[in-house]
Amino acid sequence: MGQPNPSYDTATVKTSTPTQSKWKKHWSQYGIVYIFLVPILIHFMIFQIFPILFSFYITFMDWPIIGEAEFVGLKNWLNFFSDELAWKAIGNTLLFSLYYIIPTMALGLFLALLINSGKKGTGFFKGVFFLPVVTSFVVISGIWSWLFNGTDSGMVNSFLHLLGIPPQLFFSSSKQALVVLAGLSVFKVCGSTMIYYYAGLQSIPAELYEAGRIDGASSWNLFWKITFPLLLPVHFYVAIITTIGSFQIFDSAFLLTSGGPDYSTTTIVYYLYQEGFTSLRLGYASVLAYILFFIIFIISLIQRKFVGKEVTYK
Repeated sequence: MGQPNPSYDTATVKTSTPTQSKWKKHWSQYGIVYIFLVPILIHFMIFQIFPILFSFYITFMDWPIIGEAEFVGLKNWLNFFSDELAWKAIGNTLLFSLYYIIPTMALGLFLALLINSGKKGTGFFKGVFFLPVVTSFVVISGIWSWLFNGTDSGMVNSFLHLLGIPPQLFFSSSKQALVVLAGLSVFKVCGSTMIYYYAGLQSIPAELYEAGRIDGASSWNLFWKITFPLLLPVHFYVAIITTIGSFQIFDSAFLLTSGGPDYSTTTIVYYLYQEGFTSLRLGYASVLAYILFFIIFIISLIQRKFVGKEVTYK
C-alpha cells in the first residue's frame, strides 16, 4: 500500500467564502467608481459636513474671532428668545416671503404660458424674460435704485407725477421699502421660474388638450382642469426654491437699504451678517443660522404636505 503524502494537508486548502466572492465581484465592477468618489467625498466632508458640525459647536461658545473662544453653554440660544430685533428680522423675512413667493410663481407661470403659446417672436421674448437672471445683482440693484429714487428725479415718481400722484419715499419709507425690495427679487428671479414652468408645460401630453377641446372646454377650463393641476410637481419645486430664496435674502437689503429705515428691511440673514461680521459675535450668529434652518425645514415640510403630490397623466 502506498503511504499518504505528508505534504498534503486538507486543513491548508483555502477556499473563499460566498461573502468574499461577492465582495470581490462587486469591487471588480464598481471599484473604479469608489476610487473616483473619494475626492468628492473628502471635499463634501471638509466643506459641507465639517462647517455644519463646527457651526453647531460654536453656538455654545463666545468667539469674537480675534481672541480665544469661551464656552458659555446655552447662553446664545437663550439670548435669541429675548432678542426683539431677531424676532423683528424673522417677521420682516416672513413678510418679504409673502410679497415675493406668490408673485414670482404667478408671473413665472404667466410668462411660461406666453412663450408656450407658439406664437411668432416667443423665442425672442424667452431670452428677454430670462435676461435679468444672468444679469449681475449689483447692476439690477443700481437700476432699481434709480427707478425708485424717493425724489422727483426717480423714474417711477416722475411717472406718478404725470398721473397726479404725489412722490413716494420708497426706500426711505418703513412701509414701502420691503415691498420695493421684494419687487426687485421678483424681477430678478421670475425668468428662471418661467423656465421651470415652461419645462412642465412641455411635458403635458397634447392629447389631453385635444380631448378637452372636443368636449367643448374653453381655454380657461383647459387651464384650470388640465394645465394647473398637472403642474403640481413644478408648483412644489418652485415653491420650495422660492421659499428658500426668500429666507436667504441679503443682497438687496445690504446694497440698497442697509436694513433700514427703522430696521424695516432687516432680514434674518442680514441680521446674521451684522452679528457675525460686524459685531463679531460668531456664536450668536451661528444660533441665528440654525434658527433659519429650522424655519425653512418646517415650512418645506408644510409645503410637501399640501403641494408636493404625485401627478399621474391619464
